Amino acid sequence: MAGRGGSPFPPTNRWPESDLIAVSEHFDAELVLAGYRRGVFPMPQGSFRGRWLMGWFAPVDRAVLPLDGLRVTRSLRQSAKHYTLSVDRAFGEVLDRCADPRRPGGWIDRRIRRTYLDLFDRGIAHSVECWTAAGELAGGLYGVGIGGLFAGESMFHRPDIGRDASKVALVELVRRLSADGLPRLLDVQWQTGHLRSLGAVEIGREEYLRRLAAALALPEPDWTP
Repeated sequence: MAGRGGSPFPPTNRWPESDLIAVSEHFDAELVLAGYRRGVFPMPQGSFRGRWLMGWFAPVDRAVLPLDGLRVTRSLRQSAKHYTLSVDRAFGEVLDRCADPRRPGGWIDRRIRRTYLDLFDRGIAHSVECWTAAGELAGGLYGVGIGGLFAGESMFHRPDIGRDASKVALVELVRRLSADGLPRLLDVQWQTGHLRSLGAVEIGREEYLRRLAAALALPEPDWTP
């Protein structure tokens, strides 16, 4: 475990056969960027003997969403007609909605929020928002873009006004990532039934790292709002 100033990430050939590969007390935007470039993402682990710990994960089986594999049903196309989309218009609100403590499995704490707002201010973190005709935020997603990598972090929708809103935001994200035909990488971390239904697949850790290296060498997509 690394303290302040030291890298917590061991060489890839020393990564354990488990999803959790390191923990650290230190946590800031620079360390997060270093982690993504190494194929590692953060998730708080709570406190241990009074020390706040960040876990760093590189899943043995990594979920990615192939840009040509997104499943867009007829009903989703119909739902999309009811919304207006934007990019980076309401990053903080999307982040806060994703961090709602009433959501099951919530993990976005104050340090995560502060750090990802910093990344947004640097133009590295991005959000896609889905709005109703009345101008209410119905759903959205956020993540980190580095070169041709987009690391999806979380998404949400409001059940009362946002049927399929998070999926519609995902469709817009994929459109932007694939608009110029470059083979960018959409990392969705762990497979779930929901992501599988949208076309996500699992690949092994070594294959992910190979694709990551290729993606990081690509230019960013157009994030123009």
